[in-house]
Amino acid sequence: MAEVVLAQVCKEYDGGVRAVDAFSLVVRDGEFLVLVGPSGCGKSTTLRMVAGLETISSGTISIGGRCVNTVPPKDRDIAMVFQNYALYPHMTVYDNMAFGLKLRSFPKREIEKRVGEAAEILGLGDLLRRLPKQLSGGQRQRVALGRAIVRKPQVFLFDEPLSNLDAKMRVEMRSELNRLHHRLKATMIYVTHDQVEAMTMGDRIVVMADGTIQQVAPPLEVYRRPANLFVAGFIGTPPMNMLRGRFELQGGGGCFRHAQGVIALPTRWSSALQPFAERELLLGFRPESLGGASSPDTAKDAICGTVDVVEPMGAETFVQVLMSDGTRIVARVGAECTFVPGTTVALPLDCGQLRFFEAASGQAIPAEGEEVQ
Repeated sequence: MAEVVLAQVCKEYDGGVRAVDAFSLVVRDGEFLVLVGPSGCGKSTTLRMVAGLETISSGTISIGGRCVNTVPPKDRDIAMVFQNYALYPHMTVYDNMAFGLKLRSFPKREIEKRVGEAAEILGLGDLLRRLPKQLSGGQRQRVALGRAIVRKPQVFLFDEPLSNLDAKMRVEMRSELNRLHHRLKATMIYVTHDQVEAMTMGDRIVVMADGTIQQVAPPLEVYRRPANLFVAGFIGTPPMNMLRGRFELQGGGGCFRHAQGVIALPTRWSSALQPFAERELLLGFRPESLGGASSPDTAKDAICGTVDVVEPMGAETFVQVLMSDGTRIVARVGAECTFVPGTTVALPLDCGQLRFFEAASGQAIPAEGEEVQ
């Protein structure tokens, strides 16, 4: 397998439209890296530049230590799995998987060996004589994977391969791709707009917006410590809650004053926020940082408001609370918690999982002892 290096890669179309801007990233040998972001953020364009299906406007792309800027796709030693599977309808599963090897004049015995190995890995042994129209969507996706596996490429590229499957099949195929990666130890770059796929599959995820990288980190790091307001709002369902306010010194520590009250802060935040005392800040916290309701009269460091919407999800419940200034806060609580729309509640806040952002720039402020992202 191989390391993939993108250095200051840009893609600009006619009219000065820049789809990808100064994209620099090292994909480690054997890593499962996921590019995630909203439609139009440049993630598929980036993948297609790695594959050679899009020319780059500037910068360099290297695969296995070799610059491939001018190398045609067929000579890059990569295999790409597309969203629409791209199977030949008149060919059997075996012939679809073997087609690329036949084009490269592999010996018949070697083709049979490779197709057989891939079919065993993917559970396609009983389907090799069927046509694509005789297969389910998940089976067709496995055939597309098998066609890539038989190539034994340095790098696997996936362009939203699960988006055409139903919800149940997507869950099954996510697990299958994870098992495949652990078995092959292959370098894989995966593009998706689905944050659940990104969080559950990637060794690291790259969050993109407007053609640029917003954050690169392991999934839980991105979830717990988003680098900016865009990442905080894009990663997580529901997204991170935000309160607007200011930091104030209070006694020997500090607090965050928002429109409806004051939240006492742990020492590590009191120290980190002192340089920002005169600036407007945003306090972010995940829905699970809010506990069950307590009395509004006795609650300390709680979020108070009126229950607006209650969404039972089975094992958990999402509760939307409307604060008096119009701010909407979402809590993720246990299924045993009972909330009634229209009632006033106070939701205790766990101050151990807070994040702060500059309102003007949207950038995260690291707590004392944390590295700047």
